[in-house]
Amino acid sequence: MTDQAGEVRDMAAEDTDDGVAGKLERIIAGQVRHYRTANGLSASELASRTGMSKAMISKIETASTSCSLTTLQRLADGLKIPVTALFRGADTDRDATFTKNGQGSLTVRSGTQHGHEYRVLGTLKGRTDALEPTLVTLTDASDVFPLFQHPGTEFIYMLAGKMTYGHGAYEYSMEPGDSLLLDGEGPHGPLELLELPIRFLAVAAK
Repeated sequence: MTDQAGEVRDMAAEDTDDGVAGKLERIIAGQVRHYRTANGLSASELASRTGMSKAMISKIETASTSCSLTTLQRLADGLKIPVTALFRGADTDRDATFTKNGQGSLTVRSGTQHGHEYRVLGTLKGRTDALEPTLVTLTDASDVFPLFQHPGTEFIYMLAGKMTYGHGAYEYSMEPGDSLLLDGEGPHGPLELLELPIRFLAVAAK
């Protein structure tokens, strides 16, 4: 009698194995291509160094073939790197957040009621800090400007308009292209809106 459940489990395991193998092939392909170009080598030159054909190098760099241990050692020798360098990144998934123009989460902060818009573009937790980029839009010449204080650091990059931005006892006249890196513990925020609308990117590491 055929064990159908066993067959399903075996097929699932094979699919998982194929997925892992495909990921490894892509990582090795990227690393070989990276180290080859970094060393100023053409595919033909690497083929000559490793005793492989140019066609095989091309297959490896396009993840079209699986490499044996012998092939990996020959590649490493030809590129003058340890074999382990070809697997760099294979055991770690790195987080990334992509936000299309006009998207992101609108958040309510103390300046919202005065016509200020705060759009969080994502949050990424690093080893020590949480990184939060926020697109701030100021459209009303409000008389009230909230000041913020928080642990960590913050980076301000002006995109449009002009304003005077305060940090502690200091004031900075900011226009497109200007930036400010500040200690978040000091009270900070817009002091005077000189040319509307104002848009700036605030990236806080908390």
